[in-house]
Amino acid sequence: MERSSARVGADPHLDDPRWRVADRVADAARRRFPAEILAVAVHGPLAHGDDDGGGDGEVGLLLVTYRPGTGPAPSTRRVDGVLVDLTVAGAEDYLRQARGLTPLWPLTADRFVTTTALYDPTDWLRALRDEHLGRLARARPAEFSTAARQAWYRGCAAHARAARLAEWYETDQALLMLAEARLAAATVTGLLTRTYFRDPGDAVRRTGLAGADMTEVGMVLSGQADELAARGRPVDGTVDDLLTP
Repeated sequence: MERSSARVGADPHLDDPRWRVADRVADAARRRFPAEILAVAVHGPLAHGDDDGGGDGEVGLLLVTYRPGTGPAPSTRRVDGVLVDLTVAGAEDYLRQARGLTPLWPLTADRFVTTTALYDPTDWLRALRDEHLGRLARARPAEFSTAARQAWYRGCAAHARAARLAEWYETDQALLMLAEARLAAATVTGLLTRTYFRDPGDAVRRTGLAGADMTEVGMVLSGQADELAARGRPVDGTVDDLLTP
């Protein structure tokens, strides 16, 4: 099987059942769709090469096709005890995603920047990374601020909902909404500082929000609102502002 230089000399990974399952899926996909597969890669902890999750972890597998809508359907299954999350995307569609700068950018950028190829004869994954990094280099500060404001609204709504649920003694639901508010606040921080994270857990940990309570999350959101206003993207506005975003 053709592999990129990223997998050369990676024999120690052969003891990890996640790598074995990833290789099997890549081989099977290429056999079943030989004319459609452009590249196959892993992302997430395995791609970073410093994860010790063993056989209990998840495999994030990307399958890139020449044309959209071809190849297998995106799917998630447990294979030999290993959870496999299969993303299938047409090459142009995925490049288009890599050029995007959305409120979820801090949680999605890692997929474009850090991958390990299982099959990539045309070095397409390097083009994906370059496309994303080039987009970031061209991005204006106002684009990050606009995306951060949208993420802030999501966090503010979740925090308010969590507070109401706590008042109603709906503790379990309140905790769920508080977790959503923490993550949204973490993405705001990521956007304001142009920092992306590996996953949601990494986001709340690196921003100091992992154990934040209701009051602490509220204070973070309040500070972010001030920062957005200072950057010319206030979260409050008039009716006219709402109708002319």
